[in-house]
Amino acid sequence: MSDALSAYFAALERLKRSKAKINNDSVAIEAGRKKGSIKKSRPQFAPLIAAIDAANVDVRRPQTDASDRLERAKETSKTLQGQLDAALARELSLLQQVLDLKKELAQLRGGNVVPIRELGVGSGS
Repeated sequence: MSDALSAYFAALERLKRSKAKINNDSVAIEAGRKKGSIKKSRPQFAPLIAAIDAANVDVRRPQTDASDRLERAKETSKTLQGQLDAALARELSLLQQVLDLKKELAQLRGGNVVPIRELGVGSGS
């Protein structure tokens, strides 16, 4: 086995232990090579590619990944629901404040106070 190929296999073993995503590119990068250096068209890489495929099947954890994503989505949903409830409460409070101010303004205008502009005083038109 060549030194380059043994470096690729060593990189594959490190990736297996780290439970990282395993594919041709990640093995190449872990081995210190460029992405895409493991080519299916090269016969010397056939055993390495077979080992990568086998390791990829062993390391996959789709159920736990899906469970983790589901839990994160639930937490995000709860957070967003709380933010929405707080925003709606603020909006209701502000609407009540606007209504109160409109009532107060109507009371002030409804008395003996007459706006100057309505009398035509001081208008240049």
